[in-house]
Amino acid sequence: KLVCVNLSDLSAMGSPPLAYTLNLSLNSKINQVWLKKFSKKIFNLQKKYNFYLLGGDISKSKELNLTATFFGQSKLKNILSQNNNSIGDDIWVTGNLGNSFMGYKILKNIKFRLDKQTKNYFINSYLYPKPCMFGSIASKYINSSIDISDGFYGDLKKIINNKYGAKINLNNIPMTKNLKKIIKNSNFSINLSDILSWGDDYQLIFTSNKKFRQKIISLADSQNIKISMVGKIVKKTGLFDDSYNLIKNIRSFDHFC
Repeated sequence: KLVCVNLSDLSAMGSPPLAYTLNLSLNSKINQVWLKKFSKKIFNLQKKYNFYLLGGDISKSKELNLTATFFGQSKLKNILSQNNNSIGDDIWVTGNLGNSFMGYKILKNIKFRLDKQTKNYFINSYLYPKPCMFGSIASKYINSSIDISDGFYGDLKKIINNKYGAKINLNNIPMTKNLKKIIKNSNFSINLSDILSWGDDYQLIFTSNKKFRQKIISLADSQNIKISMVGKIVKKTGLFDDSYNLIKNIRSFDHFC
């Protein structure tokens, strides 16, 4: 997770990863078996996403503490802003939203009546997020971008930055079939607003001129990356549904609660 959340940030800025530093503060419970497993996983991620370790530090501590600093490398013209929007821009989302939310809920509430395979799928989505690297691939067609760490609503508000508004077709929000079934089941007491206010999805929200719509779709298809057009940038400030009703009581994920 330490690696993937940083890769997601780089992708949102239009940059592929280059290198990183890693600092380990290890407590007395850490042994050679743990270090071997940790190193193997780190190496596999480096190989998969094509970046390398610059160096770092190892020290003893009462608590396990892992920190990293990541570096990307990109041409200046490809670096993406959060707020470079224009009225009429398409709003896109990569992947599926809400799997991390459901994984967290399952970990906190063992009473959810779901089969073991479904439970493990959602839990792994929460514990082991996979970054979407589409930002660096499609940067020349993207106007603004952000990764979803503070929730769809919270991060979309950062993109429009009180300068514009966003009209969202909530029916187009991408979710897995299993999660859609759970939302429809009143026994779970989970609704779409909960999911869109939750963070830790690490997918991308990005905006693009509608003239690039087909280019973006074709590029995503060639990379086997799921993308969904969920709305557009509008002149009136605020977040609105497809009928132009103001979406009220918007919450943002708080990592410190």
